[in-house]
Amino acid sequence: MNFIRKTKELLLAHTSMQRVTLSKSVNVMLTPQFYTLKKEELPVKYAYQAKKIAPSLFEGLLEDGGTYDYIVFKEGDAWVFIAYDIERIRKFLQSKGIAIEKISKLFFAQQSVNSFTTPLSLSDKESLAVIDDTVVVVPSIALSDKGQSVLVFDEKFTPKEGGFSIKGTTKNSMITQTQALSLAAIFMLFAGIFMVEGSRYTGENQVENEELQSLYEEYPALENTSTRKNIIDKYKNIDSAERKKRDVIKSLSKMIFKGVTLNSVAMNEKSFKAQFSCIDNDVAKRVKKLAKKLHYNTSKVKNSTDLTVEGTL
Repeated sequence: MNFIRKTKELLLAHTSMQRVTLSKSVNVMLTPQFYTLKKEELPVKYAYQAKKIAPSLFEGLLEDGGTYDYIVFKEGDAWVFIAYDIERIRKFLQSKGIAIEKISKLFFAQQSVNSFTTPLSLSDKESLAVIDDTVVVVPSIALSDKGQSVLVFDEKFTPKEGGFSIKGTTKNSMITQTQALSLAAIFMLFAGIFMVEGSRYTGENQVENEELQSLYEEYPALENTSTRKNIIDKYKNIDSAERKKRDVIKSLSKMIFKGVTLNSVAMNEKSFKAQFSCIDNDVAKRVKKLAKKLHYNTSKVKNSTDLTVEGTL
């Protein structure tokens, strides 16, 4: 009996590839022509934590008009961030005869960086090569083939993990199949919670009514509707103000990335003022752009790259 798992055929998708005809499902690897990559050393332990800051890392680097998703994985001491437009990828693959239902999994070339031991020719003009541990597209004329073995691309390049499916991702779809399954699981969880809470409510409702009646007996003024309304309005305003403060702190935290330090924050009931230290002008421009999106005012600290961010609550 053969227990060896058979690996699916792996196709390399690149802009100069020929149209293909498929009779069975395959895996597809995408070249850097279909994604944007960044590497950052971050003090985070898990991928989901790193993924939260992915959009801010690619600020100003992606083409306008696209809808981008992100994947994050560890490579040595650094986190690798990849931004991709799944709709653009889907349209390209279909234009080359690769039907979405024939794609088992998609991978990115960077996920198999160790397999590109020598440059891999894509066409007469372009090749894939590894520079500084990153898979990139380079002009073939810039490479020397003297003494280099010919690299054959096949299923051995398939990464052991990290692939994803785009089944169900059509032009008119709102969510992917994975998202739909996740939502279904969440809804089932909530349904179970509601059933349990509903059964508890019948018994607890009587207890709550007894406690409320006891409270009215101890504080008769609470039985007056106007009194209760005044108390509710008072604490509602306090809660609203505190919520605004929390929202500002959350917004300011999104402006902290590599090269940025939050030096100070001053806040009162109506406004706030924060000072950021930026390592250079490029980083300062990114912070300023993020602040502008949140409708905050910025000013540059004299003789430095530091920024002051101000706004109202």
